[in-house]
Amino acid sequence: MKRVFLALCLVGALTGCSGGPEEKPADPKLLTELRAYAESHAARPADYILGKFDHHDIIFLGEVHRVKHDVELVIDLLPKLHARGVYHMGTEFGRRKDQALIDSLLAGEEFDEALARRIALQQYVFWGYKEYIDIYRAAWALNRSRPGGTPRFRILGLNNSPDWSHVTDPSDRDMGYVMKRVWHGETEEDWARVILDSVLARGGKMLVYSGMHHAFTEYRQPVVMDGEFVRFAEMRMGNYVFEAIGKRAITVFLHGPWNSAKGYDRAVVRPADGAVDQAMAGLDPALLPIGFDTHGSPFGDLRGESSVYSHGYDDFRLAMFCDGYVYHRPFAGYEGVTPIADFINESNIDYARTQSPNPSYRDKSPDDFNEAIARHADLKRWRLR
Repeated sequence: MKRVFLALCLVGALTGCSGGPEEKPADPKLLTELRAYAESHAARPADYILGKFDHHDIIFLGEVHRVKHDVELVIDLLPKLHARGVYHMGTEFGRRKDQALIDSLLAGEEFDEALARRIALQQYVFWGYKEYIDIYRAAWALNRSRPGGTPRFRILGLNNSPDWSHVTDPSDRDMGYVMKRVWHGETEEDWARVILDSVLARGGKMLVYSGMHHAFTEYRQPVVMDGEFVRFAEMRMGNYVFEAIGKRAITVFLHGPWNSAKGYDRAVVRPADGAVDQAMAGLDPALLPIGFDTHGSPFGDLRGESSVYSHGYDDFRLAMFCDGYVYHRPFAGYEGVTPIADFINESNIDYARTQSPNPSYRDKSPDDFNEAIARHADLKRWRLR
């Protein structure tokens, strides 16, 4: 159960976790130092991420999910990756089982919107968002216009294929034998194997786009109950890759809320006790959006005592959490992704009911599913204004 909860509750992905920030004013001297570093070292996000491939082979790009400008950054990156000789992107938002469908989609004479939606649905029945479909559309367009003689760009599905029909009651998540049936032996080590065997073993490089919890490389995620550290969670995808290749793999975090120190199901908080937001508030807006290093920078020394991520560490710092950071704008300017009208309909409602992780949706209507999809994309639930 813990694996499922940690995977799905990043800033309330399913549970509607919401609340207000736990934040205190940062030291003015520290803020001045942070701004000075940002002014002299930062780059535009796409340039920053592309530059990391000079010294690293795998860049994990971790998001909090459903933030429109984060997905648009990935779309913007695709042709630039190809031009730089990076021909693969791994994604949480597609299943390994559906790789043949993804390859067919990106090689088609026309973009098959219905197939793209099917791939999204089969990854997660609540993932009906235009911008995530547009990632596939952008990769398809890139392959249609790429220079002659250059390889096709591939999106590799990384996700598992859980069978949620085995969960018939919320208590089933506490039953080990039930969850074994759901996951049928698949773990995030299987995600990592695609990266290591399909790309790295052939001398390639790869951008990996996923939720931040999957993207951890050196950092180990804590399990927290009632605000207390219990243990470290099972290894995530990035942990397995880092174990195999070390600093050839790094993590870049796309600025977003962190889970509260009180638990993954509690009100979200600002990263690093709000210091990043406070520093950026005093920066020249013309410099935004930006990407910057945490390692070797004053940002790396920022703490996060208000967040669950500090649990299990005697001296938690931002540089432990991620190697790089992308900041676009204040939370007040965040927009959610665009729900697809009638993503769930009479043609797929039976599948959606069966494969909802929430068993209360076994008899819901298409409208109920589509309402939930739209609700999850409403970032006002964060209450970080």
